Amino acid sequence: MSFVIRRDSGLYGYERALGRAGFARVAGADEAGRGACAGPLVAAACILGPRTIPGLDDSKKLTPLARERLYAAITTRAEAWAVVRVEPAECDALGMHVANLEALRRAVWRLAVEPDFVITDGFPVDGFGRPSLAMWKGDAMVASVAAASVIAKVTRDRIMD
Repeated sequence: MSFVIRRDSGLYGYERALGRAGFARVAGADEAGRGACAGPLVAAACILGPRTIPGLDDSKKLTPLARERLYAAITTRAEAWAVVRVEPAECDALGMHVANLEALRRAVWRLAVEPDFVITDGFPVDGFGRPSLAMWKGDAMVASVAAASVIAKVTRDRIMD
């Protein structure tokens, strides 16, 4: 199966194209705290479904106030979302890369609705049991990944506060 996604298709372009290919529920997954010297690694997964969230963007491009506002909108309007926390001791035991992959996997597995397709930010992750795609800068290019990045970042910021 192949399809074309135009560069100018916007943040929701991947979800629309995958929907046309028969993947109605696209989950995005991202993490926060991977490079931090303190606190847990937090990963989130999100299925937006047909809903759009005005102002949604990569969490790193948003102010803390904008992230909080979007967090409320995403968690209220998303078809499903989940968040996991991996404590520093587990990150140390597994190694950061393995802990990151495991966190993304756990977040997707915790979704209340099973996705048809998974897009992860950055690294390929196996073990989803469904088609998936790793996308460099996915949090800036795919709405569901951007939503997951907001959930992960806000959750981690609240923990660290």
